[in-house]
Amino acid sequence: MTIDDRGHLELRDPVRALCAKFDGAYWQRVTAESEGYPTEFVDALTAGGWLAALIPTAFGGGGLGVTEASVILEEINRSGGNSGACHAQLYVMGTLLRHGSAEQKQRYLPQIASGALRLQSFAVTEPTTGTDTTNTKTFAERRGDRYVVNGQKVWISRVRHSDLMLLLARTAPARDGAKKSDGLSIFLVDLRDAGARGLTVRPIANMVNHETNELFFDDFEVPAENLIGKEGEGFRYILDGMNAERILIAAECVGDGYWFTEKSRRYASERLVFGREIGRNQGVQFPIARAYANVRAADLMRFEAARLFDASEKCGAEANIAKLLAADASWEAANACMQTFGGFGFAVEYDIERKFRETRLYQVAPVSTNMILSYIGEHVLGMPRSF
Repeated sequence: MTIDDRGHLELRDPVRALCAKFDGAYWQRVTAESEGYPTEFVDALTAGGWLAALIPTAFGGGGLGVTEASVILEEINRSGGNSGACHAQLYVMGTLLRHGSAEQKQRYLPQIASGALRLQSFAVTEPTTGTDTTNTKTFAERRGDRYVVNGQKVWISRVRHSDLMLLLARTAPARDGAKKSDGLSIFLVDLRDAGARGLTVRPIANMVNHETNELFFDDFEVPAENLIGKEGEGFRYILDGMNAERILIAAECVGDGYWFTEKSRRYASERLVFGREIGRNQGVQFPIARAYANVRAADLMRFEAARLFDASEKCGAEANIAKLLAADASWEAANACMQTFGGFGFAVEYDIERKFRETRLYQVAPVSTNMILSYIGEHVLGMPRSF
């Protein structure tokens, strides 16, 4: 039996076949290494064209929608892998696709599609702002044909394994009476020689060994031609892409949820204690069943949000709810799995402790569940703003 094997098999089957080459031992080894990164896995995904799914076929990509991209990421996590090493290229891509110039698209998209360049990083968060993005302090001053950037970013992932990065910076000071989001701009940054041009990267050690960093910009120069869209419109561009991010992250959570549920189901059906399978006991069976039900519900909301997004319809509520439900469901499934395995759940060889740590991240990033609840309260239910 395979739990919930519906639809999109033309994507699921080849992605599963690829992921099968990278078993639990591979991911355990990568996670255990100092500053480990699944280079071989990301290379295989790139060679298969999976990370170019959202790039139009005219530029060498797959020409697929967010629905299909979400299935790809779901399958990676469902196989026991971790999409966090590579997922940004899918949801960051929208900013360049929707707001980049014709010249920028022609210059970069074919190389990204082929794997010659990787766009895996998006520098938004700052130490003193957190989720208060409109309070961004990193400043890009226009000087002739370039911008000079000074400031600091934190929790910026995959910088050391990316050729390109999107950067949000302020290009005009905040003004009294103006909207807080005015004056923010997006830049496409070439990272290949960035260290020699004033960018310092400091790795941040963390509980899931995820490649994330603190960045320091010291008179860092970016060509003016690398400004994406219009100066001062960057915050709107970010909002434009957040729904896709929510949907894709929800799919990863769904993948984790199915992985945990399948692990629990099999173990509970085989493990004998007191002469009977532990899955006969309702205290073991019911938490697994409830976790599965909640994963299924989150799965449906993910597909509904993706359907609306691909139809260019409003989907802010659905995308945020999908992310909230999926993150909660995967965490519930993780806890049920850990409890089912008992002490063995803490053993590295079973992989549960690794996935347990990885899926916990989704309660916090890339947007916390509390921020989503605030969004739903204010923008969906029409309640007073909470912050």
